[in-house]
Amino acid sequence: MQREEKQLDSALEAIIMRVNDLKTAIAAMIFKLEHEYETLNWPNFLDNFALISGHLTSLSKILGNDKAPIMRNLAVLPLLLSPEKDEDLMRLTECRISTFAHDLVPDYLRTKPEPQAEQKMMQLEVKANNLSYDTAHDCNKQVTQYNKVLSHVWDIANKAREEWEGEAGSRATQAQTSSAADTHVLVAAVGVGKGLKSDSVQMVQSGVSPVPSGMMVGRSGGQPQAAGQGPLGNAQMGQMGKTPSAIKTNIKAASQIHPYGR
Repeated sequence: MQREEKQLDSALEAIIMRVNDLKTAIAAMIFKLEHEYETLNWPNFLDNFALISGHLTSLSKILGNDKAPIMRNLAVLPLLLSPEKDEDLMRLTECRISTFAHDLVPDYLRTKPEPQAEQKMMQLEVKANNLSYDTAHDCNKQVTQYNKVLSHVWDIANKAREEWEGEAGSRATQAQTSSAADTHVLVAAVGVGKGLKSDSVQMVQSGVSPVPSGMMVGRSGGQPQAAGQGPLGNAQMGQMGKTPSAIKTNIKAASQIHPYGR
């Protein structure tokens, strides 16, 4: 008897630990569903579900172990029923159960599901047993094809992400071949002539004519004349080639001189 009691105590301790782990995983999953539903994605949900499934598998292994006592041969009987508030019961149940009264004991110590839930489970079992082999096989094929499509889409998304990350890294390491400041200066010079005024003044001071070579504007007719032609062509060319003199001269117009001097 003492050996069986020790085995029972150790098995109950291991079962309680696994049940607590299972309870923690379920509470974390419920918390995410209620508070993180906007950012929760399908892979994270599957990870939480896999964690719960792992705890259930561990619990099943403990219950199915050869050294563990058969729990179905044991019965739980209430030793004391009281409608008053029990502090120890609240501490053990994390404030879920405050009293151990007559109307609550059948639900707390129930070893079978509720009648409505049991009836629903029986209907589902009958429906599953009535499915033909072809229908079940078709359902399995559809599930397999759907999983293949999901895996293919997942691989495409991962490949595209790797390509985008590689392109972003290559752009960051690529040497710069242009200058934004020089581009703005060129656009301003071509568009509004910014920075070109000082260059034209230097050309005039150095004796270079802004008018194209070989063409000079005449004084009287306003028609273009070839360089070196006309009465003022040679003089203008000579003056442009010389450095400006510091002596001021006053040249009168020819129309003011009388043809007959007195």
